[in-house]
Amino acid sequence: MTTQSAFGAQAYVVTGPTSGIGLRTALALSKRGAVVLVGRDSRRLRVVQEKIASAGRKAFCVVCDLSDPASVRRASADIIALNLSIAGLINNAGMMQMHPTRNALGWDMSFATNHLGPFALTEALVAHLPDGAHVVFLASAVENPEHKPAKAFGFRGGRYISARASARGEWAPGGSNVPGADAYATSKQTILAAALAFARETPRLRFSAVEPGVNPSTALGRDANAFVRLLSKYIMPLMVPLFVPFIKVLSTPKRAARVITNVVIDTSGQTGVYFDQSGEPMLGSELVRDPGFQDRVVAETREFLSLVAK
Repeated sequence: MTTQSAFGAQAYVVTGPTSGIGLRTALALSKRGAVVLVGRDSRRLRVVQEKIASAGRKAFCVVCDLSDPASVRRASADIIALNLSIAGLINNAGMMQMHPTRNALGWDMSFATNHLGPFALTEALVAHLPDGAHVVFLASAVENPEHKPAKAFGFRGGRYISARASARGEWAPGGSNVPGADAYATSKQTILAAALAFARETPRLRFSAVEPGVNPSTALGRDANAFVRLLSKYIMPLMVPLFVPFIKVLSTPKRAARVITNVVIDTSGQTGVYFDQSGEPMLGSELVRDPGFQDRVVAETREFLSLVAK
């Protein structure tokens, strides 16, 4: 177990740190220690690294495609080799594909990126985290079929069958008509279930999940049409802050990053908590709160990933 950093300060690992919530979170945490920037694009990682360095702070770049288990293994080894005392691991990276694609192993990209990758990265790093380190996962209330705002947007909750079925892009019947919604909701339900199970399994560490709120200006919908991408990039960042005070589920990357930062630096010792977009404890779906379901998701995910590692 790593107990002392070679650089004499605590560090934070942030996935998906080149835009949106991840970028804001990485910049905020860089004020408190070194930041390990984990993402797919080395050029964009270096841009963020230089931005942090220009403020007299320290950042490291680790290239990782969370949808690729081999890439996750290499990235985990690279992070461990830095010999940092990791105070927090923020599993922020995620995607929602409206036109589902598959990775080289034939896995659904949303499920691989949102669940399998963060799960594998966390498992690889857990033994190297010092006591009290905080692991945070970004979840989503769309996993809950009874969540009214999610229902209004056409979501019908997580549709989990098994880890293997999810990797194949298969979901329980009765789901959403919105393209990509079942994959996204299921991946967020399973990673939330895993977070709650990890909290029970490993009490020396802290595990939390955060619902970041509806952030229309983030890059989740990378494969949306050009008009939607234009709105997300240029119009939404200007409009959304005006409505945040009046629509509870709305948020911004800046606000979400503030909540995540407060969660990860919290010193109360609480673990296994799911926080809403305001930083208040919230409940997930009835299914995700079931310890039996949590343990099943973890066991099936471990078994599935172990077959790939061989």
